[in-house]
Amino acid sequence: MSRRNKLEKFAELLTFKNVYQNYYHKDPTLRHLHGTIVERKGKWSTDHFGNANPIVLELACGWGEYSIGMARQSPTTNFIGVDIKGNRIWKGAKLALEEGLQNVAFLRTRIEQIDMFFDPAEIAEIWITFPDPFLKDSKSNRRLTALPFLHRYRNILKPQGLLHLKTDSDELYEFTLLTVEEAPFFELLYHNDDIYSEPLQHEALHIKTKYEAMHLENGRTIKYVQVRLKDMGR
Repeated sequence: MSRRNKLEKFAELLTFKNVYQNYYHKDPTLRHLHGTIVERKGKWSTDHFGNANPIVLELACGWGEYSIGMARQSPTTNFIGVDIKGNRIWKGAKLALEEGLQNVAFLRTRIEQIDMFFDPAEIAEIWITFPDPFLKDSKSNRRLTALPFLHRYRNILKPQGLLHLKTDSDELYEFTLLTVEEAPFFELLYHNDDIYSEPLQHEALHIKTKYEAMHLENGRTIKYVQVRLKDMGR
């Protein structure tokens, strides 16, 4: 993609009513239409969606395929796709606007600071779909199911809130099972190292991203982990 195309997409993002952006990781300022500063922490239901429906996050959403797919499946649930790459978010946000999907929004920020933008217990579920597994041991702390990230998710999930991981990576799958054991505030509900070997356990698992289709064509198996936040205080 040319630099000009990227710049054009970044400019167009500023006109999308379903996109919010944070430009600097040390400053939790959130910007909306035409760069206007807004506050959404604790107010997503009232100030963006305008209803009290549950909110589900998709982290590292890329082009937003899963967020869009879940929004189509579940019109009485609200979805927010989160990614740092604006040119990727542009595609999902534009498609949502074209389809008139009112129950999906996008947040451009680093996942390391996700709890800057949501109140405790504001989120019902979190989906992590085909994230970078960061296979080198030296980068294990960047995996989205590493313990520091689990603590961040704990900060924003409702008690009994769910966390889902869908991946083709054996390493990330095994790593996640181990980190969940180390996190006393989460309990493992279900895991499967080949989800298509039996009936799917969740409606959203039927959604296939471009990358998942490629993995399946290459003979890779798809893994899934579901954990729940214990109701044990914070």
